[in-house]
Amino acid sequence: MGDHKEQPLRVGAAVRRRRRALELTLAVVAERSGLSVPFLSQIENERARPSRSSLEKVADALRTTAVELLAAADPACSVDVVRAEGLEPLPAPHVRSLVRGHHQMHASEFTGDHDPGREFQYRNDQLMYVADGVVEVEAEGRAYRLGRGDTLYLTGGVRHRWRATESDTRVLVVAVAEHIEAVRDRPRGEGR
Repeated sequence: MGDHKEQPLRVGAAVRRRRRALELTLAVVAERSGLSVPFLSQIENERARPSRSSLEKVADALRTTAVELLAAADPACSVDVVRAEGLEPLPAPHVRSLVRGHHQMHASEFTGDHDPGREFQYRNDQLMYVADGVVEVEAEGRAYRLGRGDTLYLTGGVRHRWRATESDTRVLVVAVAEHIEAVRDRPRGEGR
């Protein structure tokens, strides 16, 4: 079985995200770029791949660059394997990203300690899983001691800090990506 190889990029999702972030309609982008609404719709829905020239026109209309749109593009494949780094132990502390690219989820592995005085506050929800060692977390004025196999779930906006109390600690942090606007549950009885 093969690992993820370089795949064509799906730039349509990046174009759509940028257009929506600017609160523009396809008609406005078409007018600014000189391209047709149906063609722009096909780009956003991955039914057409724009030429370099067309991508630059779209980027100009969206007040960005073609390079930025390509950097924000999703790989065309839906499976990606991130292999463990070598067999030798990594120097602690170490952070390794477990998800490549621009996706709805972000995941990192922290080995050893990091700046324990640093306070974190993420826009969206986050899950911490202790794979090895012991971690102390301070969140919402309370202290939590987590051991191997323990998890801590933090909703978006919760200020927290953590520190490893053992040198061989490994913590996995999985979070909804910052560019995603998380939808909060509505209280019961509230209309849709």
